[in-house]
Amino acid sequence: MLSKEIVQFSEMRYEIRAYLCFLLQRNIKNHLPHIELNKIIEGLHKIEREVGIFELLYILDAGGNLVIDGISRDSSLKCKKGENHNDRAYFYRALQEEKCILTDPYPSLASGNLVVTAAYPLYDHRGKLMYVVCIDVPLSRSLELVHPMPWFGLFAIFGKSVYFLISLALFLVSALLLVKGGISMGEALSSFGDLEIKDVFEATILVTLSLAIFDLVRAIFEEEVLGRQKSQDSKMAHKTMVRFLGSIVIALAIEALMLVFKFTIIEPEKLLYAVYLIGAVTFLLIGLALYMRFASKSKRD
Repeated sequence: MLSKEIVQFSEMRYEIRAYLCFLLQRNIKNHLPHIELNKIIEGLHKIEREVGIFELLYILDAGGNLVIDGISRDSSLKCKKGENHNDRAYFYRALQEEKCILTDPYPSLASGNLVVTAAYPLYDHRGKLMYVVCIDVPLSRSLELVHPMPWFGLFAIFGKSVYFLISLALFLVSALLLVKGGISMGEALSSFGDLEIKDVFEATILVTLSLAIFDLVRAIFEEEVLGRQKSQDSKMAHKTMVRFLGSIVIALAIEALMLVFKFTIIEPEKLLYAVYLIGAVTFLLIGLALYMRFASKSKRD
């Protein structure tokens, strides 16, 4: 189960990569006859002043060795000149692809936090690798690069609050249906000798609807409030919808059966309405079957 931050990053990674690579390419010139280290450092300081959302800025030579101490606003982070990083994914990926790249999230050795790294290889005019410039950005703040507005975070909090209130309201509805179903079942048991089938049906419908709404509440709360995502597994992603629709179909089927008994005994002329409801339940079943088939086909594709 992926965290919400990783899922959001995966959705916005192309925009984040484009922005970070634009910053590097604009402030640090490439493919020049002479690539001077002091010019690269000057460009990094421009990036530092322009964008405060980073953990470390550093420069590697062609062998993967740090040629300067890492630039950071956090004095507790240690990234010393001379350290070798030639076994890091961002280094050999930048060399392999020969262009600015952005890594997947990984734990930083300097801070222990999840970060993403943009690596920009610098070549001279003959194509010889000179340096690799790197920017480490905390994963938790990476989205701010493409959503820098101050109200972006507030809107996310507001959205979570709305989903929480909706989840709470639906949970109360589910609890009320369950209590009402329990009361109906208790009344039916207390008058067991005079038990009517419709009382049992009504209690079953109420409990079934309570279960369907509770499944929906759980899915909303886990995914939108807690931030747990199941998008990496299509089967799990569709499970809640299938269970919810299945519970509704069961409740309607029970209601249709109850109407058949009722109209057969006391109002035969209205039996056609029960038939209409059974037809509607049949169409719902067909729709659910089609949904499951297309969902399964989408997963295979």
